[in-house]
Amino acid sequence: MSTDRNRHTQPFGTWPSPISASTLTSNALRLSDPQVCEQTVYWIETRADEGGRSVLMQQRLGGEVRELLDASASVRSRAHEYGGAAYLATPEAVFAVFDQDERVYKIALRQGHSLTPVALTDTGPYRYTDFSYDPSRQRLIAVREDHSGQGEERADIVAIDTTGEHAPTVLITGEDFYSNPRLSPDGRTLAWLSWTHPNMPWDSTQLHLADVASNGELNNARIIAGNIANNKADSITDQHKASIFQPSWSPEGELFYVSDTNGWWNLHHFDGEHSRNIVAMEAEFATPQWVFGMSTYSFIDNDKIICCFSQNGLWSLGLITRNKINRGFKFSALATPLTDISALAANSDHVVFLGASTERTSSLYHLLSQSIGHKAAPPLQMLRRSQADLVDAEYFSAAQAIEFPTSDGETCHGFYYPPVNPEYCGADNQKPPLLVICHGGPTGATSAALNYKVQFWTSRGFAVLDVNYRGSTGYGRPYRDRLKQHWGVTDVIDVASGAQHLVDQGLADKHKLIIRGSSAGGYTVLAALTFTDTFAAGASLYGIGDLSALADDTHKFESRYLDSLIGPYPEQQSVYQQRSPLHHIDQLTCPVIFLQGLKDKIVPPAQAEKMVQALQEKGIATEYVTFADEGHGFRSADAIEEAFDRELNFYINHLQLTEAG
Repeated sequence: MSTDRNRHTQPFGTWPSPISASTLTSNALRLSDPQVCEQTVYWIETRADEGGRSVLMQQRLGGEVRELLDASASVRSRAHEYGGAAYLATPEAVFAVFDQDERVYKIALRQGHSLTPVALTDTGPYRYTDFSYDPSRQRLIAVREDHSGQGEERADIVAIDTTGEHAPTVLITGEDFYSNPRLSPDGRTLAWLSWTHPNMPWDSTQLHLADVASNGELNNARIIAGNIANNKADSITDQHKASIFQPSWSPEGELFYVSDTNGWWNLHHFDGEHSRNIVAMEAEFATPQWVFGMSTYSFIDNDKIICCFSQNGLWSLGLITRNKINRGFKFSALATPLTDISALAANSDHVVFLGASTERTSSLYHLLSQSIGHKAAPPLQMLRRSQADLVDAEYFSAAQAIEFPTSDGETCHGFYYPPVNPEYCGADNQKPPLLVICHGGPTGATSAALNYKVQFWTSRGFAVLDVNYRGSTGYGRPYRDRLKQHWGVTDVIDVASGAQHLVDQGLADKHKLIIRGSSAGGYTVLAALTFTDTFAAGASLYGIGDLSALADDTHKFESRYLDSLIGPYPEQQSVYQQRSPLHHIDQLTCPVIFLQGLKDKIVPPAQAEKMVQALQEKGIATEYVTFADEGHGFRSADAIEEAFDRELNFYINHLQLTEAG
């Protein structure tokens, strides 16, 4: 290990680092959607070095890991564009959506059957996701998007015949969106969520129940949680809105769900007539439902629930047990070294989930159900890692949770990473450049988990501030709602205030403040560069420059998202123009690099192209990097590596980082 005395002195931002752009993608996997079925675990791993193919994996616990399908198959749903919940594992078969045609396939697992997929749905303008199995009626119940009509696609909950003899039939229709169709263990009751424009699922949802007749038809549909009094979303005030998340049945058929009626996403129990909060805490037991199939709790048995929860941006594992005599619930936090936990799945024998820490990237973990005790640290077994340890831990900068004051008198949260490299240091009279990162969403949150994409910068001598600006999740509903009507204002105040806070603390060079962000974070980047003079350069990854164009041209899921973030459109078109960087290009005077996938349907390339053209006409240093085969977010190794290399060189060239002093 190098000491301070024998480190080489070199300008911040130019340190040689073993964390190259290729390190970010070398054998890198994005793990998602773990399921446990009897003694077998399944999951999806998306591989950058295979062009972003989503591979369905299987491991019988104690056995070998294998790919369930051949290399031609990619299991991915494109419902809501963001997808998720693209498969369901049962003892007899796995049902999966294939990316190449969006059809549902059955992969039989029983002895004597091959693993040859058999299509259950025809080719057509449909997208399927979020499955529940109805074995007694030989069908799947799923969410389907119907793109066959004019205008917006239609959402339905449908039944899919698992014998393949009959076409899917519609069970539920009429709402703008559906998710989480879940059949009770006895097959007699179906639960599901719905929401309507202009709400997003973290704004206002409804939890429904319906009786299932012997022939599979639904009767006696009713709303049991959410906005029970009135089904017209536009007439419900914010004070009466509730976000319901992940309705689930216990093994004995009791219904649980997460609701934020007390200002925090807490777990509730429905006894058939009434609901009650069983873990009243200032903690979040849910996360924004950007994709289908998200899970923050699961049942070990009818009286024991394994869960994860977030406080101050950090995730922990928890256990909820029920007293068999008085039926009361008790909560215990479980000590683990992890700071990020998600995607829980469990049965009476096994628990699996995704977890990460400040020292290790995301991994698939397993623990034995019966090993879990109150407050006892459960022994964790790692089944799969998203990436091996490619770099010595000396090069890692650990996230430091910080709060800082904003210029409008409130408080914001984030994670600060100091520059770290065991071989190099900056001159005593220098401060490092600061890279402020804006997460996407904007309803979302950043994590303290080890991320090589952050370490790429810190190991080169950049300080990093990853901001959970007001509007982020993990800090209660009031904090999450703080961005409503104020997108492009409050988030901009927060990122600028965070940068200034670190300058005031002597942790950053005030002349070398940089801001980067993707998607909605890219909009915050462009707004901050336009409406403040805080930053010297920026990077917009598939970001938004013209809010009116986004309102006119985006997919259904987010088509009314801006109603709450800015205001109804076109009624408040003037506000959209006021907050659009494209309409105030005269105020943007620093270098900007744009990185854009040309197949992006969420933020179309025209957004970046208009900004680039306007800046070039003005004579501002601009670089436009496109990727012909990428959509919203870069999935292939080549695209990810080129994007990081081009961005780094852009900063070095335009901020004179090689000049000392």
